[in-house]
Amino acid sequence: MKERLARLTSNIINPFLVSFAVIVLLAFKTTDTILDAVKWALISVIISVLPVFIVTTFMVRRKKLDGFFANPREQRNIVYIVASALAALGCGLLWGLKAPHLLAVTFTAGLAAIVIFTVINYFWKISLHTAFMAAAVAIVIMVYGYAAAWTFILLPPVAWARIALKQHSVAQVITAGLLSPVIVAGVFWGFGVVG
Repeated sequence: MKERLARLTSNIINPFLVSFAVIVLLAFKTTDTILDAVKWALISVIISVLPVFIVTTFMVRRKKLDGFFANPREQRNIVYIVASALAALGCGLLWGLKAPHLLAVTFTAGLAAIVIFTVINYFWKISLHTAFMAAAVAIVIMVYGYAAAWTFILLPPVAWARIALKQHSVAQVITAGLLSPVIVAGVFWGFGVVG
């Protein structure tokens, strides 16, 4: 029962879904019309979440990865490299297309985080589930204020699930949960999004 609950939590609150949710929230926060929000959300998902999802699916089917969310550290290197390249491309496109400032800055924070996590992954298997959730919580609180503080309740179940499934140690989960919000806050501060 414990493992089933952990697997369900890990599969539902995953980096792809969390990224999608943040993109949609930011698109609607930073645009004046529903049409603009949908446009920027679609562009953002198509250049970020979708390609990494397709690459990961392809690698799982080709047996290059043991699974979507359960694989040894060494298997993740190629996914990190592809995600870093796609994040750089996506960042460039958003800035070039003059996307809403907050969306472009968030992509820049995502690029910084994925590059840092790529380097870490060569030595240590940091928890992306926890990192994405912690970054998402930080972003929505910085953008929507303390009314969004309730999102923090989603972080402990994600961290617990990754530990319960023996995908990460407590240290790997804690490090991810602390490092990603620091990266986001640093990039947001650098671009003047937060004071």
